[in-house]
Amino acid sequence: MDNRPHPLYEDALALLTASGFISLGIFLFHQVGLLTGGTAGLALLLQQVTGVSFGLLFFGINLPFYALAWLRMGPRFTLNTFLSVGAVSWMTDHLNAVLLIGKVEPLYAALIGGSLIGMGLLIMFRHRSSLGGFNILALFIQDRVGIRAGKLQMGLDCAIVIASFFVVSPWLLLLSIVAAIFCNLVLTLNHKPGRYQVA
Repeated sequence: MDNRPHPLYEDALALLTASGFISLGIFLFHQVGLLTGGTAGLALLLQQVTGVSFGLLFFGINLPFYALAWLRMGPRFTLNTFLSVGAVSWMTDHLNAVLLIGKVEPLYAALIGGSLIGMGLLIMFRHRSSLGGFNILALFIQDRVGIRAGKLQMGLDCAIVIASFFVVSPWLLLLSIVAAIFCNLVLTLNHKPGRYQVA
């Protein structure tokens, strides 16, 4: 197994690709009113309540987690995560300038949006990055305790989605849970301890 660090140009291309996947998944969620877990889910929830843009909320919510990232995961992981969060924030807020969608079925948005976010997170994890927040916590616990990041993330995501019961309809809540499960199944099936570990 090749555990050599990725060169900087590989990290940059991978994180740009991952941010594109994730921003498109979040964009699909927003189109139909779905929520998700983690700090992205909290930002989507607050966007519905306050009207402030997702990007500003998501970027701001993640700021306190960089201290943990720096202390536990190191400067490269922290910088990669900061850049990833910034890219996802900016891309999501500006996707409507390059993409107009007339109709999206909520079930499709849940399945494909959740899978896109999961694939984006997988790429980020393999290139020493994350979306901040609970991603940092999940990777830290996997590194120290051995619990798979995908399983822990799934539990946290579902808890946040369920906490949104009074904001969305029961059908959209159910689809949001389905989306969280699909997202984290991608991680659980593909992100194994011992492969591309965050150092």
